[in-house]
Amino acid sequence: MTIDPGTIPPHALRRVIVTALEEDAPWGDVTSETLIPADATATATLAAREPGVLSGGAVFVAVMHTVDPSITAVVHAADGTTFAAGDALATVTGPARAVLRAERVALNLVQRMSGIATATAAYVAAVEGTRARIVDTRKTTPGLRAIERYAVRCGGGQNHRTSLSDAVLAKDNHLAVLLAGGTPIGTAITAARKRLGHTVHVEVEVDRIDQIEPVVAAGVDTIMLDNFTTTELETGVGIVAGRALVEASGGVSLDTVAAIAATGVDVISVGALTHSARALDLGLDVAVAAGD
Repeated sequence: MTIDPGTIPPHALRRVIVTALEEDAPWGDVTSETLIPADATATATLAAREPGVLSGGAVFVAVMHTVDPSITAVVHAADGTTFAAGDALATVTGPARAVLRAERVALNLVQRMSGIATATAAYVAAVEGTRARIVDTRKTTPGLRAIERYAVRCGGGQNHRTSLSDAVLAKDNHLAVLLAGGTPIGTAITAARKRLGHTVHVEVEVDRIDQIEPVVAAGVDTIMLDNFTTTELETGVGIVAGRALVEASGGVSLDTVAAIAATGVDVISVGALTHSARALDLGLDVAVAAGD
């Protein structure tokens, strides 16, 4: 299967890279500038120490070019493709000081992104043959949401709303405030619909079976069933009866996701894709040659 994850917004990617490089070398790389001759060149190979799914090839290159545009970088595998331990994923050649300065930031980002893509691919494979799509959540690393969500797409997953500005998603704390003020959720949704533009998606989270009908009847686009058992999810899907998308959330792991998907839900949101993914073991093997 070929995956087209799209692109990362250029402004978001540049912000991530510039911030990371400033953090890692605020006043330059004192080690390389002291020990490495200014005319030395280096060729480095991005090598896989374990199998996985690649994400961040272009990010790796962008880090190198941000440090020094003269660096030549070639990526040998497309984002979203699987690789084996020992595979060469990219090669860079250029001024040794620049390659060494970019090394850690470039590795940190591609390792993090590939770890997320690899984890996502495992979840997607586990629900194959069902109607359920695997999506991420807003439980992302602050400042890295754009690249982490891209990595989810590289693994075959899809994205939930990008930010609080994108859609209405009333969760348990929103409902608690409404109930404390004496406003039924159905009434609040109906009133909100009158104020919102017709393109704004409305989703509401519930944690009890008896909450489903009033929410769906109010005209939501998606209802999130939070921490429901698989039996309760099946019941909930039956109550909704196609009037809205049904999202399952809470308690989702690789051990449980197949059973959740089998209940007939449309969406399974998995915070672990981004908040718990392990960085993949990739290395940058550098060979240095003295200049003429």
